Amino acid sequence: MGFVNLIDLPEKELVPGYHARFVHTENMTMAYWTIEAGAALPQHAHPHEQVTNLIEGEFELTVNGEARILTPGMVVVIPGVVPHVGRAIMACRIIDVFYPIREEYR
Repeated sequence: MGFVNLIDLPEKELVPGYHARFVHTENMTMAYWTIEAGAALPQHAHPHEQVTNLIEGEFELTVNGEARILTPGMVVVIPGVVPHVGRAIMACRIIDVFYPIREEYR
């Protein structure tokens, strides 16, 4: 893929209020999320490792039953198959990195 300008990538709304642009490498998927205030992410789990980076806003994330309020600069490592659920307390920007690639996000 080389150099990428995110604005050139199509934006997808996968869950109501969760808008993302995706960059895929040979081994990883990066998701650049813009999330609307109050938008809820249902509990789910997937086989992929996930690293969540909160860039802007506040986000409540519960991982395997442990809830935290994320603020800018916080990073969460979520192992594969661990259940997690979230809610945007205010509008957010989040970058998620998944390994291996999230084929369903292509």
